[in-house]
Amino acid sequence: MGEEPKSSGYPAHWEADVVLRDGAAAQVRPVGPEDAQRLQRMHAAQSESSIYLRYFTYKSALTEKELKRFTSVDHRNRVSLVVLLASPSGEQEIIGVGGFDRIDQTREAEVSFNISDKHQGRGLGSILLEHLAAAGRECGIERFTAEVLPENRKMLTVFSEAGYEVQRKYEDGVVLVEFSIDPTDRSRAVMESREHRAEARSVGELLAPAQVAVVGASREYGSVGYHLLQNLIEGGFTGGVHSVNPEAFEVGGAPAYSSLAHIKQKIDLAVVAVPADHLPEVIADCGRHGVKGILVVTSTTTAQQRELVRLARRWGMRIIGPASAGLINTDPDISLNASLSPTMPVAGGVALFSQSASMGVSLYAQAHRRELGLSAVISAGNRADLSGNDAMQYFEDDHATRAVGIYLESFGNPRKFSRIARRLSLSKPVVVATSDLMGHRLPPGHEVRLSRAPQGALDAMLKNSGVIQVGNHDSLMDVLQVLGTQPLPAGKRLGVLTNSASMSRLLADAAESQGLKPTTVHGDLELDGTRRQAEQNLTAALARLFEDDEVDAVAVCLQPTITGDHFDHSRAVSMTARQYTKPMVMSLIGTLEANVPLNYIGNAGPVIETSALQQGVPIFSSPARSVSALAKIVRYQSWRAQGVGETYIPEGLEGTRVSREADRMLEGWLEGVEGAALRRLSQEETNRLLGCYGLAVLPSVPFETADDAAAAARELGYPVAVKSTNAYLRHRLDLGGVQLNIDSEEMLRRVVAEMRRQLAKYGSPGLEVQAMAPTGQGCIVRAIEDPMMGPVLSFGISGDAVDLLDDWAHAVPPLSDQDLSRLLSTPKASRKLFGYQGIPAVDFDALGETVQRVAMLKDNHPQVANLQLSPLLASPEGVSILHASVEIANPEQRTDSARRAISRY
Repeated sequence: MGEEPKSSGYPAHWEADVVLRDGAAAQVRPVGPEDAQRLQRMHAAQSESSIYLRYFTYKSALTEKELKRFTSVDHRNRVSLVVLLASPSGEQEIIGVGGFDRIDQTREAEVSFNISDKHQGRGLGSILLEHLAAAGRECGIERFTAEVLPENRKMLTVFSEAGYEVQRKYEDGVVLVEFSIDPTDRSRAVMESREHRAEARSVGELLAPAQVAVVGASREYGSVGYHLLQNLIEGGFTGGVHSVNPEAFEVGGAPAYSSLAHIKQKIDLAVVAVPADHLPEVIADCGRHGVKGILVVTSTTTAQQRELVRLARRWGMRIIGPASAGLINTDPDISLNASLSPTMPVAGGVALFSQSASMGVSLYAQAHRRELGLSAVISAGNRADLSGNDAMQYFEDDHATRAVGIYLESFGNPRKFSRIARRLSLSKPVVVATSDLMGHRLPPGHEVRLSRAPQGALDAMLKNSGVIQVGNHDSLMDVLQVLGTQPLPAGKRLGVLTNSASMSRLLADAAESQGLKPTTVHGDLELDGTRRQAEQNLTAALARLFEDDEVDAVAVCLQPTITGDHFDHSRAVSMTARQYTKPMVMSLIGTLEANVPLNYIGNAGPVIETSALQQGVPIFSSPARSVSALAKIVRYQSWRAQGVGETYIPEGLEGTRVSREADRMLEGWLEGVEGAALRRLSQEETNRLLGCYGLAVLPSVPFETADDAAAAARELGYPVAVKSTNAYLRHRLDLGGVQLNIDSEEMLRRVVAEMRRQLAKYGSPGLEVQAMAPTGQGCIVRAIEDPMMGPVLSFGISGDAVDLLDDWAHAVPPLSDQDLSRLLSTPKASRKLFGYQGIPAVDFDALGETVQRVAMLKDNHPQVANLQLSPLLASPEGVSILHASVEIANPEQRTDSARRAISRY
C-alpha cells in the first residue's frame, strides 16, 4: 500500500483496508523506516496530555533513537502497525499506531497504542487491537499485557470492550491489563457488531447525501453526464446539486465549476462520468475536497480500476463502481436518483443490489414494468470496492427495506457474505440470483479469487445462510413481487381458487410439486355475468379461503369468461386480501388481449406505512410461476422458524489448547515447503494431527509377504481385514479390494494369495492388514482449503454413486448443530443411515460428532489443504475411521478472519 519498497521479510498480508466508525475508509499496514517522519509529525500534533498518557512523561519530540526503534521492527518479536489517511495536501499521514513487543522468549507480549488527537472517536484503537491480535497469533503470541495510567480511560475502554477475558490489577500507580488474544464468541460478536455499524454507515452516507456533485456534467443531450444531472434534478433530490465541467460556465441552468475546490459546500457524493484516463485527477480533487464517496459510471480497465481504488482509499473514500448504473433512494426526505434511470421508481419495501450496469438496468426495468415498490437501488458495477456485503449491512438497519434482492456475478468474500446474509435473513428475506458458474468463472472487469471447490459447495453455503436462492433475474423479481406486497406465510397449507375445475387440479398439482400442501381446492368460481357479479363472487370466495383455518396461503388462477374477456379484478382482490394476514398469489391464463399486463402488481400503490407492505396483488403469467415463487418463500419461512441452531463443540475441544498444539505440529511439518507445494503427511503424522481433535484411525499394517501379514494379525488380534492400499479399491468388496472377518492364520494366508491373484489385473497394488471394525455403512468425509471460500467440508455415502451421481453434501465451517444435521441428511443415499430395507440405523450422534471434529480441525487450520476419511464406517455401535490422508501447504490469507477488513480490488 505504501509507495516505498518493502523488505523481503515484510508481511504484506497484514496490509488491509478498513472502514472506520464514521464510515470512512483507511489503510492499515506494518510500519517501516520510511514512516519515521510521519510518526514525528503525528507526535508533534499531539496534546501534552496525550503524550503523557502514552509515554508516562512529556516529550516535545521523539529522538532519532526512539524513531528508529519504533519504525525498525522484525515483524515477529516486535510488531507495529500504522493507520494511514491522506491529508488535504495529499500527503499520507499516520493517524494511529499500535504495536507489541514479545516478553523475553515467551508467548506473551506487551501491547501499546497511540491515536492521533484529531482522529479520536473513530474506532482506531479497536481496529488496531484486532489486527495486532491476528498478527500476534501468527507469530505464536498467546497473551497481551499492557500498562495503562488510570486516567487513560479511552485505552482501558478499548481493552474492556474488545470481547476478550481481561484481567486488571492496580500496582504502583498503573493499571496492569492482561488477556488471551485467542478469539472468543464474545470478541467475534464485538468485531462483527462494530463492522456492521461502520459498513452500514458508509453505505448510508452515500444513499443519503446532503450535497451531490456531478463531475463530467454536460449540456449535450444524449451524453451520460447530461442525463445523470437531469435525473438528479428531475427526481426531486432534496439536497444540493452541483455541476463540475471545466469547459462550461453553465450546465442545466446552473453554474458549472471547473473543479470541486470552487464549490463552497462540502460534497458528500461525487457522481463521476469522465473518460477513464481523467479519473486519477478527479479522485485527487475529490480527496482534497473531503468527499465521502464516489459513484463511478465510467468503465475502466482492470489496471485503471486498481489504481482508482488505491487512490480513493488513500483519501478515505468509498467507491461505487466503476461501470455502475447508479444509486437510487426513494425516501421522500432524500429522493435521490443518481442513476441512468429517467424516472424514480414507486416507493416500496424492496431493496435491489446488482453488479454489472447491464444487470442493474435490467432489474430496474423489471421493477418498473411490474410496478414493484423499491426502497433503494445500488448498482456496484465491477464491485471494485463497495460490495453486496456492505449493502446488506445497510439494508439490515434500513426501516424502509422489507426484503432484499441481490444479483451476484462474482464473490469477493463469500464467508463474510454467508455470515451477514444469515444474520439478515433472520429478520428480512434475502433473495439471491447467481449463475451456475459463479465463483468458477471471472466476469468482465471483476478481480476476485476463483473457487476450486466442488460445484455444489457454493449453493450449499448460500442455502445454509438462509437466503432464497433463484437461478435467474426473472425468478428473482417473481419472488420479490410477492415479498413486496404480501405478508409472510405461516405454513405450507394452500387454498386454491379457480374458475375452471381442470385448472384447479393442475394448479394444485403444480403447488404440490413445489412442496406446498393444497388443503382446500375450489374450481367452481363463477365469473360469467356482469362484472359486478363476478367481483362479488370472487371476493366472497376469496374471503372464505382466507378465513379457513386449514389455509396458510391462497393461490388464484383466472381464465377468460365465455366471451373471451379478461376483466381486471385486481383492485377488488387487493382490497379483500388487505383485510387478512395471509399471503396470496394470482395468475391469469388464456388471455389474447395484448393490453393485459402479466407478471406485475395489480392495483399497485405506495407502501402501507403501518405494515411496510406495498398495496396490490402479485399477478403472474402462469399458475406454476405463481406457486413456485410462493413455495420459495414458504421454505424460507421454515428455515427462519427453525433458526440457525446452536454452537456445537465436542467434548475435549473447548478453548484453544488443541488448535495451538496442532498449529505447532503443522508449523514444523511445513518447514522447507515453499510456495504452493503440497506435502503429504505420513500415516504417523496424520494420526498425530487427527489425535489432537479426538479422531483415531483403526491401526493397519502394510505387508509384503504372508509371513509379515500373519505377524501383523497376531499383533492386532483376530479377526482382521485385508485391504488393498489403492485409494479406489481399498473399500470395494465387489472388486476384491477388501476381505473381512478373517479369524485365523490359515484363512489369512489363503486370502492373501487369492487377493494377489484377483488384484493382478489392477497392477498388483499393495496390501495391508487391519483390525476389524463393527459392520456398518461406509461414508466419505472430505475437507479442502478453497482459495475463495476457505474451509469446505463434503460428505457422502461410500460407493460409485457418490461420484457418478454427484451425491455429495457440502458445508462451510463453522457448523452449528443444525448445519451438521443438514449436511449428513442431504445426500440421497443418506437414507441408509436411518435404517433402510431392514438394515439398522447407525449411531447418528456419533457420526455427527466425528464430522464436527473434522470441521473444527479444518476451520482452525488453513494449512490443511486436503483431508479425507475414506471409508469412515458408521454402525449402531459408533464410528470407526478405517483410513485417513492429509496434505498440507502454506495457506493463503482467508477472505474472512478475526479482524476487520474490506476487500482489495
